[in-house]
Amino acid sequence: MPDLDTSADRRELHALVDHIPEPDVASARNYLRSLVGPVELALRNAPADDEPMSQHEQEAWEADELRRQRSEEIPHEEVLRELGITHADLR
Repeated sequence: MPDLDTSADRRELHALVDHIPEPDVASARNYLRSLVGPVELALRNAPADDEPMSQHEQEAWEADELRRQRSEEIPHEEVLRELGITHADLR
């Protein structure tokens, strides 16, 4: 049965990466990138969102950040209301 705890393997990989000779860094990077799934790689290479937030979006972001800091859950009814869904729609 394979070892499912890969944390030691990952720590070793991190340590090995720090000791790759400078001339081999590009090759190692290319090899490691080939092992990463295409979706993850696309997300890593995606440009940053440079569209500014509207005032409404900024206020919602800040309110959500405060909610997260207080570990508050979002009431189910609020989620439905924001999505324009009624309880009848769920039946």
